[in-house]
Amino acid sequence: MPPKLAFSANAYKRTDFFDAAADIAAAGYKALEVYADAPHLYPLDAPPDLVARAAEHIRSLGLAVSNVNAFTMFAAGDTWRPSFIDPDEDRRALRIDHTVAALRMARALGAATVSTEPGGPLDEAPDRAAALELFASGVEQVIERTEDLDVLLLVEPEPGLLVQDSAGMEEFFERVPHPRVAMNLDIGHFFCVGEDPARVVRDFCGRFDHVHIEDIAADRRHFHLVPGDGAVDFRSVFEALAEIGYDGFVTVELYPYEETPGEAARRALERLAPIWRETFGEEPA
Repeated sequence: MPPKLAFSANAYKRTDFFDAAADIAAAGYKALEVYADAPHLYPLDAPPDLVARAAEHIRSLGLAVSNVNAFTMFAAGDTWRPSFIDPDEDRRALRIDHTVAALRMARALGAATVSTEPGGPLDEAPDRAAALELFASGVEQVIERTEDLDVLLLVEPEPGLLVQDSAGMEEFFERVPHPRVAMNLDIGHFFCVGEDPARVVRDFCGRFDHVHIEDIAADRRHFHLVPGDGAVDFRSVFEALAEIGYDGFVTVELYPYEETPGEAARRALERLAPIWRETFGEEPA
């Protein structure tokens, strides 16, 4: 069974969640990634009735939920902060609370996974060993507080953060070998740090449960581009996914396109569809 293609609602930060979901469906996708931040569904503020209405809206559009993206916390900070390694204990606790709430919200939305940041910015980690211990402790607290859930917590390596490459991910997995903790494999992020995304797919077979894709320029600067506008070899990535038998979600993540999210969603699908058909033998959406 081939993977399923989705689009992330975090490109629609200037649109409310309900309109964003409708536009993703209209673009031709059969799944969306929920943005767990303002102005969509910030887990610490979203009342149960809003989450229930969102779940019903998603179902009414014929969409599945690929993942709940709980990486950013603009409602309380910025792209990376508060982080799991924030120098302030109260801020670390807020990140933990947010992640716990995101896992519970995911359950209500019918999502199987929640993705989060890989620690925090390196400027918060002058002592890497101590920072890794803080991060591991925070993740363990999240897992302990959500033992009643069957939702996975996915750590997403990112350039410039505590865990930014495959070596860092291996180090983290050694510290937190929990069955409900896996990786959110962002193809572009690994390309940015000089790794071959297709090799990472093969090396981490069975240890990731969701994939983000976007293009990145040849200079490997971390800026998400519409597929086809950069240098990422999507064919090799899709072939690697097919080789390992991955049948989960692959979500296009184009958050910089908040002024033209619908156009970006449609261009991405148009450009990925031929490669997807050739690799997996069916339409992507």
